[in-house]
Amino acid sequence: MSASLLDALRAALGPAQVLTDGDRSAWEIDWRKRYHGKALAVVRPGSAAEVAAVVRACVAHGTSLVPQGGNTGLVGGGVPDGSGRQVLLSLARLNRVRAIDAANSTMTVEAGCVLQAVQEAAAAQSLLFPLSLAAEGSCTIGGNLATNAGGTQVLRYGNARELCLGLEVVTAAGEIWDGLSGLRKDNTGYDLRDLYIGSEGTLGVITAATLKLHPQPAARCTALAACATLADAVALLQRAQARLGAGLTGFEVMGRFALSLVEKHFPALPRPLAPSPWTVLLEQSDIEDEAHARGLFEGLLESALEAGTIVDAAVAESVQQSRQLWHLRESIPLAQAEEGLNIKHDIALPVSRIPDFVVTTDALLQAAVPGARLVNFGHLGDGNLHYNVQAPEGIDAAAFLRGHEPAVNRIVYDAVQAHGGSISAEHGIGALKREELQHYESPVALALMRSIKQALDPQGLMNPGRLL
Repeated sequence: MSASLLDALRAALGPAQVLTDGDRSAWEIDWRKRYHGKALAVVRPGSAAEVAAVVRACVAHGTSLVPQGGNTGLVGGGVPDGSGRQVLLSLARLNRVRAIDAANSTMTVEAGCVLQAVQEAAAAQSLLFPLSLAAEGSCTIGGNLATNAGGTQVLRYGNARELCLGLEVVTAAGEIWDGLSGLRKDNTGYDLRDLYIGSEGTLGVITAATLKLHPQPAARCTALAACATLADAVALLQRAQARLGAGLTGFEVMGRFALSLVEKHFPALPRPLAPSPWTVLLEQSDIEDEAHARGLFEGLLESALEAGTIVDAAVAESVQQSRQLWHLRESIPLAQAEEGLNIKHDIALPVSRIPDFVVTTDALLQAAVPGARLVNFGHLGDGNLHYNVQAPEGIDAAAFLRGHEPAVNRIVYDAVQAHGGSISAEHGIGALKREELQHYESPVALALMRSIKQALDPQGLMNPGRLL
């Protein structure tokens, strides 16, 4: 059966686009190196029609397939299992910008377009595609939509879902649904677009999307602010929202230990503020002129200093300095990787409950694992924390994960649930959190999800073992 399937795939795509030999680690090992799979073949279609042909061939042979974009996911959702029987469907060759409609403020791109290339194509038309992630140089739009990616500007522009107006999807039956509408209002039945966004390739394969564009800001102001407590950081957020309104584009928080790892592993990066318990990175984008924007921004920081909400601040005086401040924030995951394996949590909480969650959960973790080092940072503006746990000093990181990951996850996720939060904010469920979802999601929600899966993928061939 495998031989006849491979023959069918070669006939559909050409032999050069069906890889069965050689080094395939770029597709078969996930970005975090936690999942090592083995595919029957890596196939690389170049159009939606070829994707549909691949799906039909797999359906005919009862073979499951795993869609993959840039392979930058963090929950093991885009690599094959170890059976050697799954087809890895790479969307990398679907990388065209099909159209830009400046008057409608939209662009239509294929799923394999790298996020940075989409940003640059929009900028060339003096427009902005605001989705921004640390992995934007290698992640793809299809993967961003399949996981409903977030990033650093959700506070103003929303997740990937809010930035997408229409989709082209190859269904689990190998049919092509053309929903590439640039409409902002369309109430003609169920919202199929939102059904596929965030479904992690378990219902169909996103092959193209029509994206929402925005005006390029005329001015950007960026600053670091030091806070004595996390409650002060939340108070600064409230003050910034009241003063800047929709102009507040980014509001990131970084704990002292998180930044100490950056200083340890990337000592050349400038640190404009002395270490403090919490450091906030905030950014304002404005369609007004630079002087107007800067006046509002500096007035905000001055009022926060006078009120004691912050203890110090440093404002970027140039685009280069702004990039350096963001580089500090974006270097935290890289510094963590240098420090060793860690237990990652991508959680969402009501902003008002974040300070109590952190105090409570920090104490629970220290009681369970004395000396555990907490790497706490993330998108405070939209309630998304990357609340990660590093092994105690001197303890082997791999052994720490083997011995403590289930217990640490239970402590963190129980606390998240108690504070009205979610165990996955922007990374998705994948294989990593599949069992956790069964534990923390309501039975009614799970039954609805399974009904949708059964209706759209009755053979269970689309990315099996992920999410459900």
